[in-house]
Amino acid sequence: MAELITALDVQTRAEAVEKIKTIGESVGFYKIGLELFIAEGPDVVKAVKDLGKKVFLDLKLHDIPRTVERAVRSAGKLGVDLATIHACGGAAMIRAAADAAAEFGERAPKILGVTVLTSLDENDLRDIGISGRTAAEQVQAMGRLALANGAAGIVCSPREVKIMRNILGVDALLVTPGVRPAGADVGDQKRVATPADAVRDGSTHLVVGRPILAASDPAAAAVAIRAEMDGAV
Repeated sequence: MAELITALDVQTRAEAVEKIKTIGESVGFYKIGLELFIAEGPDVVKAVKDLGKKVFLDLKLHDIPRTVERAVRSAGKLGVDLATIHACGGAAMIRAAADAAAEFGERAPKILGVTVLTSLDENDLRDIGISGRTAAEQVQAMGRLALANGAAGIVCSPREVKIMRNILGVDALLVTPGVRPAGADVGDQKRVATPADAVRDGSTHLVVGRPILAASDPAAAAVAIRAEMDGAV
């Protein structure tokens, strides 16, 4: 069954802890991204783990293989459950990340290759020098590269989930940001889908931030999204 991950898009550890307590048992998995991690560092990971929650550390690592290897090893020591790297970092970098994660055995963080950010479309890809491919084609290329070099799965938009499930097989983790309940504001995302659509197409983890955090009742919003996900099965 697909898991719901709430993005802790807040600025402080105190805010993060408050949000988690407000949401309660409705969500058991939280994403810590660059904004929060840079503000609070490893302590915020410990705070989330101390509350009995799983952690998706979304730092999108992209550097030389040795640096990424060491960073993943540090993430493993923090007990994170999922961690992202940019698949465009290349085969050697992906392998270094996967090998470092494997050192932790059953407690290993699962490495996810980021394919194409959900804020990008074909015009953006062309601007950064990727021409001749649609966003979906670039996702496919990066997804194959990631899985071939030891990643447990990928991050892609809900629009690409169905084809990536067919390409990567039943065991690959497919983590999808850009998920918005029907009628919700899409914000700065360009390739979005509803929770039900994402689950139906094969997503294993749905990342949802503002529709939960900004709701007048975050716990109820999370329950409603969970119900939509369950109804798609």
